[in-house]
Amino acid sequence: MQGADANGLQNGYVYCQSPECVRCAHNEGLNQKLYHNLQEYAKRYSWSGMGRIHKGIREQGRYLNSRPSIQKPEVFFLPDLPTTPYFARDAQKHDVELLERNFQTILCEFETLYKAFSNCSLPQGWKMNSTPSGEWVTFYLVNQGVCVPRNCRKCPRTYRLLGSLRTCIGNNVFGNACISVLSPGTVITEHYGPTNIRIRCHLGLKTPSGCELVVGGEPQCWAEGRCLLFDDSFLHTAFHEGECPRWWWGWF
Repeated sequence: MQGADANGLQNGYVYCQSPECVRCAHNEGLNQKLYHNLQEYAKRYSWSGMGRIHKGIREQGRYLNSRPSIQKPEVFFLPDLPTTPYFARDAQKHDVELLERNFQTILCEFETLYKAFSNCSLPQGWKMNSTPSGEWVTFYLVNQGVCVPRNCRKCPRTYRLLGSLRTCIGNNVFGNACISVLSPGTVITEHYGPTNIRIRCHLGLKTPSGCELVVGGEPQCWAEGRCLLFDDSFLHTAFHEGECPRWWWGWF
């Protein structure tokens, strides 16, 4: 999901116009591709996992229509999963500890990337997202399950870390890994993520005061060198009322 013209505005959020975006383009061919991808992913785990995927596909409309307004994933809802806005760090203990141990390595590579910014242009590889105020830019290593080689070559040590994560779903259409930067004064419109089958992880890189994430009505603050786990299928927003850009890096 990225910037679009005003015609792409839905539920207060701007959707991109790419026919390949699993989140923004709702067409039958894309849905079939998505469901096939989910089924192949489930096969790696168990037959019961396959059954749950098929059940979710068959009854998707009913599930989404019956969901409370606080949690309504926009693309796919899998029933019978634990539901909570935030997760304890132990939920992904190995990956959280790995990311935090390598905090300085990740920070160093992204500081080098960020130096390419100027006041008049967006550097190659960065994408501008739509916000009602301020500026929100992202730099993807993996976008909807697809590696971005040009970007990965710019931060090779960080990319190698992805291969060591046990729970990164980079080979799935719901898998992403990126750096995200909010400028002071930025507000991200409240919105829902595409699915409840993933846990998002934000590793704080630069976290000045005045920055906050609100998920399911519950506020949390980032901390430098620490991971924050949450379920973005809940209604969520983020804002930056501080004076310096705030960076996070996350796999989700």
